[in-house]
Amino acid sequence: MKFSELGIIDPILKALEAEGYSQPTPIQEQSIPILMRGRDLLGCAQTGTGKTAAFAIPILQHLIKDRMQDSGSRKIRALIVTPTRELAIQIEESFNVYGKYTGVKNAVIFGGVKQGPQTTKLRHGIDALIATPGRLLDLMNQGFISLRDIKYFVLDEADRMLDMGFIHDIKKIIAKLPEKRQSLFFSATMPPDIIALSQKYSAIRKE
Repeated sequence: MKFSELGIIDPILKALEAEGYSQPTPIQEQSIPILMRGRDLLGCAQTGTGKTAAFAIPILQHLIKDRMQDSGSRKIRALIVTPTRELAIQIEESFNVYGKYTGVKNAVIFGGVKQGPQTTKLRHGIDALIATPGRLLDLMNQGFISLRDIKYFVLDEADRMLDMGFIHDIKKIIAKLPEKRQSLFFSATMPPDIIALSQKYSAIRKE
């Protein structure tokens, strides 16, 4: 199968072709059609299997269509939460690569650095936000970020989130999200806590 067979629109296909991507990995081939239909997803994938593209491509496509229907001021429609600064930066780079012909604007926020440059970018308006939990909650509490317009939520590296003690932060974040949204959970392993979390906060149900 090729990316062109997955219903991906031309601006994203053009970016993928420029990177030399023609065939999706298994996690991409399985996930992209489901996510294009707006379904919730719990995906199990190790680092290096292409899972970022598996959620970034459908989200970018949704955001383009949303922008066509709402040409007003930019609001944060997609939120990707990941446990570390390094992962957040990698995900932002992927969004930049796959979305370079789309006009979608994104930003990344994480702790350990001054917040000024991050809040400046937020004030200018973005469509997608990639964040670590601590800095996200901090800027939410300061009033720089609202999650009321989120339509697409990704919890990346969910098992590492639990291992690093972020479960309470994640629950606080999810509590601020609109009830009507698409929820994606990606994890390298599937401990019972991850399955329970995904079932509680999404339309994913145990078959």
